[in-house]
Amino acid sequence: MHEQQLQHILKHVPAGIATLLGPELKFGFVNEAMQALLGGVSADSPLALVEQTHVLTPDLVQVMQQVYSTGVPYVAKSHGLQLPASATEQATTRYFDIALEPLKDDHAGVQGLLIFATEVTEQAAAQQRAHELARETRRLDARLRVLTETAPQIIFTVDAAGAYEYVSPQWYYFTGQPTTADLNIVWLLLVHPDDRLRVMYQADAARKAGVGWSYEYRLRRHDGQYRWVLSRALPELHAPDKPVFWHGAVTEVHDQRELADVLRRGEAELRFLADSIPQLIWTADANGFTDYYNQHTAEYTGLSSADLGPTAWVALLEPSEQAGAARRWVQCVATGQDYEGLYRMRRHDGQYRWHIIRARQLSDERGPRWFGTCTDVDDQHQLREVLQAQYDELARTNRDLDTFVYTASHDLKQPLHNLRGLFEELRRTATFQDEEAALMLGMLDEALGQLEVTLQELAATVQEQRQLAAPAELLDLHHVTEEVLLGLRAQVLDTNADIHLDFDTAPTLLYGRANLRSVLHNLISNALKFTSPERTPVIRLSSGLSESGVPFLRVEDNGLGMSAKQSEDGTFQVFDRQHPHIAGAGVGLYLLQRIVHSRGGHIEVKSSPGKCTQFAVYWFE
Repeated sequence: MHEQQLQHILKHVPAGIATLLGPELKFGFVNEAMQALLGGVSADSPLALVEQTHVLTPDLVQVMQQVYSTGVPYVAKSHGLQLPASATEQATTRYFDIALEPLKDDHAGVQGLLIFATEVTEQAAAQQRAHELARETRRLDARLRVLTETAPQIIFTVDAAGAYEYVSPQWYYFTGQPTTADLNIVWLLLVHPDDRLRVMYQADAARKAGVGWSYEYRLRRHDGQYRWVLSRALPELHAPDKPVFWHGAVTEVHDQRELADVLRRGEAELRFLADSIPQLIWTADANGFTDYYNQHTAEYTGLSSADLGPTAWVALLEPSEQAGAARRWVQCVATGQDYEGLYRMRRHDGQYRWHIIRARQLSDERGPRWFGTCTDVDDQHQLREVLQAQYDELARTNRDLDTFVYTASHDLKQPLHNLRGLFEELRRTATFQDEEAALMLGMLDEALGQLEVTLQELAATVQEQRQLAAPAELLDLHHVTEEVLLGLRAQVLDTNADIHLDFDTAPTLLYGRANLRSVLHNLISNALKFTSPERTPVIRLSSGLSESGVPFLRVEDNGLGMSAKQSEDGTFQVFDRQHPHIAGAGVGLYLLQRIVHSRGGHIEVKSSPGKCTQFAVYWFE
């Protein structure tokens, strides 16, 4: 009766139970759970264990045979069995704890095995997940340690009481402390005494409030120098519990802090300098709105920075100029071009004074900003107007004088022609008994010729004066010189002069064409006029560049030479004649220097009387 009840109980136990009998390990008792596991095997089945290997793995069968032969029990933990597919489920691998217990007879001989299989699939899956999580945790922990130990920062963890749980190796490198040092004691001792109380208070307050912190303090380095560091930490939150750990980093900011101090001092000094300059100085943001005025601006306008506002400088201008100035400012802000203009700005007494307003844009890591000045030039402007009026009056007077000289010289030519005609008629018809009549007639003829030459030179001087402002163009020296020589062909043939041209060093010149022709004509004609009767005239014209790169023209001859009578300022005087026995008015060199000086150049003369003369014309200073 009891045996039937026991079999009934074992048959319905959720764990798989079976007995294997004999060396062939044939199934004896098989409960329902084991039948389901092995695919319908029962005690009536003639199959042996070895024939159930489609469910039982070969290694498990070998272990069963070993237990039967040795009589030593064994438990296989979390052993996987491949269960075949059914009508409702796919083939799956499930895990079991399989206990193998030998069945012994009365004489302690092994007659079979008792198999007890308990499914632990969920526990095995949980263990697998736990193993994978642990492996991932170890991997992440190793990565985190690499990051914390290679970052250029001191990484730390403290608990709610402020005790250090972890600190990265950088702390030991920075402070020079041994790894055996007690962090909770040594750390505060390394904080600068002036910062220690503040650091303790801020850290304690943050932990009590359950929030993070961020503050700067000075920490002593391994060389004994205190360096500014930034300490930042955040709590580890696990709602709804209070935080029990704070994780943070200490970053050295000493150089940045010193740079910020230098910038603050520099800004203060620049503001002091700007406030000390008697000029209106202001700055504006990227949109063109003024955000700073110096002290002189307030004194000049009688308005404070708040009264002036971001655009008030436009309202200070003369009403008729405000619209144009504002449009120009908006355009410069949009394009980044420099701003400059001459406007009338109202002073605190209501007087409008001329100002030059300039502004330039500076772009850096903070973005574009504008820096501007308003310079009072009213006195200079009025003086310039006075000077301009005087200049205009002098120019008008000069033009009138030139016109008068030109007209007078032109009008005097006719009486001169009349006198010469009468003199010729008198010479032809009249007779003189005076022994010196021929000499007197020659002297009179020479005087008339000299007067005619003087009138021509005066007219030429006025004409050249009017051409001083001729526009500059790139001229070929050789070509222009050939044109001048063509006009002097008669004098060249008459003197049988030998003329050499060498313009290879500086073949071209940016100059006024009429001015260059006048200079060449004057120098060449003088060389032809003042030749020596003792030798064949040789005239050399050459161009070159001075040591400073200034172009020059050199004209050399072997004529009569001269004593260069220049004034103390190095200029030739009008009507100064070197050789009175040769016809001339003494205005050639004066006219020459007027042309060269008007273009910003100068003339140098070297001469040996009776031997040679050399003129060097430096076109520009």
